[in-house]
Amino acid sequence: MSEFRYAVNVLPKQGILDPQGRAVELSLPHLNVTNVSRVRVGRRAELTVTAGSEAEARALVDDLAKELLSNPLIEAYAIELLEATSSAVSAGGAPPATGSGADSGAKVTRS
Repeated sequence: MSEFRYAVNVLPKQGILDPQGRAVELSLPHLNVTNVSRVRVGRRAELTVTAGSEAEARALVDDLAKELLSNPLIEAYAIELLEATSSAVSAGGAPPATGSGADSGAKVTRS
């Protein structure tokens, strides 16, 4: 078994009203920021899954994102693999890899 660390990023779908994003965008001129537009505000959940394979872990995270972490009517989500570590390495006391160096860059977006 291995551990897989994921981030699930949830944003309002295109065309859905985003009052938080709009409020941030309207506040930018007060900070003398004029070159930023189309601000969208969402949320991020990070989780670690223990599974036999990355495909099994990703399927579980996809189900959680679809059923629990997002509202599929008004939100889209993207799944990002942050790191994958062997449970044997973790159990041996060695710290797992962190940061963007361990990121496979694999992302899945669902709308």
